[in-house]
Amino acid sequence: MLDETAGDPMTGLKWTRKTTQKIAEQLQKIGINISRNSVGRLLSEMDFSLKVNHKKLSKGSKVTRETRNEQFLTIDRERKKFIKAGDPIISVDGKKKELIGEFKNHGTTWRQTARAVKDHDFKSESEGKAAPYGVYDYQANKGFISLGTSSETAEFAVDSIEKWWITEGNKRYPNAKNILILADSGGSNGCSSRLWKYEIQKKLSDQHRLTVTICHYPTGASKWNPIEHRLFSEISKNWAGRPLESFETALKYIRTTKTKTGLTVTARHSKKIYETGIKVTDQELAGLNLFMHPTLPKWNYKIKPTRM
Repeated sequence: MLDETAGDPMTGLKWTRKTTQKIAEQLQKIGINISRNSVGRLLSEMDFSLKVNHKKLSKGSKVTRETRNEQFLTIDRERKKFIKAGDPIISVDGKKKELIGEFKNHGTTWRQTARAVKDHDFKSESEGKAAPYGVYDYQANKGFISLGTSSETAEFAVDSIEKWWITEGNKRYPNAKNILILADSGGSNGCSSRLWKYEIQKKLSDQHRLTVTICHYPTGASKWNPIEHRLFSEISKNWAGRPLESFETALKYIRTTKTKTGLTVTARHSKKIYETGIKVTDQELAGLNLFMHPTLPKWNYKIKPTRM
């Protein structure tokens, strides 16, 4: 179930690609006699729910069911290869931006009286917007959040990953020369972003002598990215119903996020202002030490140091 789970980053609800019958059959193969009805009951107790298809793919999208499945299989193969080698696997993404101030935060808390908050969410009355970018260490079950105050750009995304590597990753994996990054196919870490690839080359691969393998989840499949339901949903539950009065308050809730399975989270406040609209030229793109994977190269590629 570990690698077949998706989840909502806000509510924590989870679901799986496997049917209850298939799960029961796999359990029976290892000597656990169980029916599909019992599997369904146990899944419900583990906060899994049934999900229907959502019409979220645009008519221009060429992502078929077969292509999606092939990409999931590719990600699974890469993940197993890195686990066997003991090399780091990180899941990355940007979390929903949060308005900082005395504003309503969805959820409930135990209180004797309801807390009064502003009746309108006017940005002009806030301290600003927090842009959390997360790095989830898949094998260590550790989270890292860079709480930005500027635009969520590819430069901000890679700076956040590099900061994680300097402060935590390099210490946790001191002999690592390879790293696997699991990311969505859009946004600041999108598969079509030239700046994302350029920044990875410059700040992660060249600077730290790392060969970076990147696998993107298919369009419309971001909920399968582990960071969504293993890190972001836990943060959302921890600060549910509590106004984020200041950036320090937001950082406090992020840093105190924990689970029974051992998740802990660190966080930093990034005050750097990131410029939008930065273009990477054809010449700069051609200079990248970029190797496309033979399977679905748009979503799977490797960036090696330019000087070995």
